[in-house]
Amino acid sequence: MIPLTLAEIAQVTGGTVHGPATTVTGPAVIDSREVTPGSLFVAIVGERSDGHDFAPGAYDAGAVAVLGSRPVDGPCVVVDDVVAALTELAAFVRDGLDPVVIGLTGSVGKTTTKDLLAQILENEGPTVATDRSYNNEIGLPLTILRADRDTRFLVLEMGAGRPGDITHLARVARPRLGLVLNVAPAHLRTLGGLAGIAKAKSELVRALPDLEVGGLALLNADDKAVAAMADVTRAGVLFYGHDADIRPSDVTLDAEGHVSFVLHTPSGEAPVRLRLPGEHQVANALAAASVATAVGVPADRIAAALGSAVPRSLHRFQVIDRPDGVTVIDDAYNANPASMRAALHTMSAMATGRRTIAVLGEMTGQADETAHHHAAIGKMVGDLNIAILVVVGTGDGPTALAAAARRANIFTHALPDRAAALDLLQGLLRPSDVVLIKASSEAALTTLAESLRVPAK
Repeated sequence: MIPLTLAEIAQVTGGTVHGPATTVTGPAVIDSREVTPGSLFVAIVGERSDGHDFAPGAYDAGAVAVLGSRPVDGPCVVVDDVVAALTELAAFVRDGLDPVVIGLTGSVGKTTTKDLLAQILENEGPTVATDRSYNNEIGLPLTILRADRDTRFLVLEMGAGRPGDITHLARVARPRLGLVLNVAPAHLRTLGGLAGIAKAKSELVRALPDLEVGGLALLNADDKAVAAMADVTRAGVLFYGHDADIRPSDVTLDAEGHVSFVLHTPSGEAPVRLRLPGEHQVANALAAASVATAVGVPADRIAAALGSAVPRSLHRFQVIDRPDGVTVIDDAYNANPASMRAALHTMSAMATGRRTIAVLGEMTGQADETAHHHAAIGKMVGDLNIAILVVVGTGDGPTALAAAARRANIFTHALPDRAAALDLLQGLLRPSDVVLIKASSEAALTTLAESLRVPAK
């Protein structure tokens, strides 16, 4: 973050300074456990906690000031609306910097693609990228506020739960490049079906500047809804996909589930072997490569960075090989039908004769199609001949999932909660098993996945 005095912060946000004058030199954070010396602690009042209560601990950890909605015992700026003030502060900082700003969105693969792209660009210059999945009206400003005058690339993941969300984020970030990955069933209830999802994702390319001033949309030619976004942007367009300028050839999958391919770009071609498992990672790698190509990175350097890239975000298809021989695949951060299918396919490819166990929870946000989408996943579990299915949850989705798997003659356990699932699995798992844990974030199966990372005592 660029250094800012409390007076400057107050002027930008319309706030009032309380306590002694000081200068913020570190990042803005909303978690007191992430404070570093010089930080600005942003005290947000949530449904379950009040950030102001953690101000003393933030000061003790090195925060020099608090941005909050009421005074605390220390240097602070008090504003009427903390999230709005955080947005104004991020926009002010963005206006004072000149990095290449890249916005990216999509229904599936945003975080993985963002992590791949960051690892390519870090070799080319100072890069700031969204941490974890901080892709909303709070997370995006926090990311921008980590940038400084040396930052060359600013990579911003953008999520959309409602129409207008990406328009708001783009207004703050002002990206020059916009990457759209795909349109798939996610947030159906709040976005209004697949057409509504496509419209929400297109907000990113609609917000890009004209081609004449460097605006460029990077679009997935393999997804018709995304490819059609070329018609709604003022920016230039570069397509990636199997028949596009940025494309793969000779795609192969090895026994460990790792994919290799030849990357083709206008600047040349180069072989790639990804360390991330799953054939679906080809699309994520191509998406990252399209942005890297657009900013001038040659194919050989893109391929080398992709080949060395590692997972950076927790609970995103993390593969843990336990000392007892069990392989745990922790993909519990979130789920929708497309990501669920990709995860199951990848587990099946990785297993190579080992017993497979899928631990699946509810996919939320499927509106009136909840039962349909869950039943389709249950049928797929049967098609892949998964040995055991453990369904966690009692809603319409989990019920339909379990019923469809049983119709496919899959041995199925339907359990009410995480505790019951953990009890079952601790007695069920045996050496050489491969177990996948996946569900939407609301199911909170991340805690179950963490418990399974080590053998039961």
